[in-house]
Amino acid sequence: MAKYTEDHQSPLLQCSSHSSDEESGHLTHRTGTIWTAIAHIITGVMGAGVLSLGWSLAQLGWLFGPPAIVVFAVVTGVSTSILSDCYRSPHSEYGPDRNASFIQAVSYYLGEKKQWISAILLNESLYGNDIAYTIATATSMRAILKSNCYHEQGHDAACKYPDSVYMLLFGLVQIVMSQIPNFHDMAWLSVVAAIMSFAYSFIGLGLGFAKVIVNGEIKGSILGVPAASATDKIWLVFQGLGDIAFAYPYSIILLEIQDTLKSPETKTMKKASRSAITITTLFYLCCGSFGYAAFGNNTPGNLLTGFGFYEPYWLVDLANACVILHLVGGYQVFSQPVFANVETWFSERYPESHFVNGFYQVKLPSLRTFQLNPFRLCFRTLYVVSTTGIAMLFPYFNQVLGVLGALNFWPLVVYFPVEMYFVQRKIIPWSRKWIALKAFSFACFLVSAVAFIGSLEGLVTAKLS
Repeated sequence: MAKYTEDHQSPLLQCSSHSSDEESGHLTHRTGTIWTAIAHIITGVMGAGVLSLGWSLAQLGWLFGPPAIVVFAVVTGVSTSILSDCYRSPHSEYGPDRNASFIQAVSYYLGEKKQWISAILLNESLYGNDIAYTIATATSMRAILKSNCYHEQGHDAACKYPDSVYMLLFGLVQIVMSQIPNFHDMAWLSVVAAIMSFAYSFIGLGLGFAKVIVNGEIKGSILGVPAASATDKIWLVFQGLGDIAFAYPYSIILLEIQDTLKSPETKTMKKASRSAITITTLFYLCCGSFGYAAFGNNTPGNLLTGFGFYEPYWLVDLANACVILHLVGGYQVFSQPVFANVETWFSERYPESHFVNGFYQVKLPSLRTFQLNPFRLCFRTLYVVSTTGIAMLFPYFNQVLGVLGALNFWPLVVYFPVEMYFVQRKIIPWSRKWIALKAFSFACFLVSAVAFIGSLEGLVTAKLS
């Protein structure tokens, strides 16, 4: 290990600057395009959530399931559009200052108190997504082994494999991947992950369509899976809404993605958002609908791992392999903003600390020299270890997705973007636009509240059973 060297222009600090490039004293190279933005969005959105949509539609039925997906798509579209306008300030397109993260934008428009509230919710949401991705990845790893076992020993064979081993394996991979400095250095990873998401979505869609053809009928009912009581049915409906809420929003990483784009960032981001939401909505409707049509009341919680499909086993294996590769990248899309927020906070408070801001030159045999930051190595490793540990304690796929989706949907996807938009555009209270957006926010709050209650009930029941 070579001696200590300084790096005053860390990519982390550049990414988190809250001023114009000229005023901040250094130039950030933003080279992203609409295509890289779409890749980042699809990587972050089309992940674990798409696999549970068939189950969600089974809880809501044909009458409410597909419309619910469309409604959440519209809400996400409105939210991301108004949030994109908050990237530059004071003008949405020509303002000299950039808000390179969700927290910075809240601080600029709404003040320090709400900044702290948003920071807690934001980092909890990003952290929760990584827990969900750990669960989903381990489930797909186990599904590959079970698929091969069923193929060789028959569908009634006792093919059981523990989740914990595969969660630990995924955690080891993420410890290595987490050393990627920031968003600017991971466009290639998002492109690969986006391709994988398309691959397993197409496979899941194809398997569901083929199953419907073989069945010769469209299964399911108008109101969905029957329950023992009206109360149980309400809980299931609320859980379904929570799962759909988890599948869509990416507002929490939108400004980080927008900060990678070439000018004009706002126009490019809005176009990328519209394209990505349209693409994901079509996939969601197709995957969810064909999954429900294929299995009806017996729709599994995870379309590719619940073993509604046994053959062709190699195609099921390929789909789950694509899920694994995608979630390796998806984990980083959600963890990088947490890394940037925490590391910037410590850098600003301990500017003279070699442990926090110092870099060491490390050279391994037969490999190129690279820079190692002690704080980054320790903090990011502990982060991955903690998400892996919690996933092992609560390995309940649908319930975890529902709780996370419902908990963060209203405050992060709707409330803060709407309130920032009021300030940014100087919307007059009690004007038509003000009333419309307030009503929009309140309606989303009600949906988020009932979905959280239902999903939390499901999680507690699963843990105690």
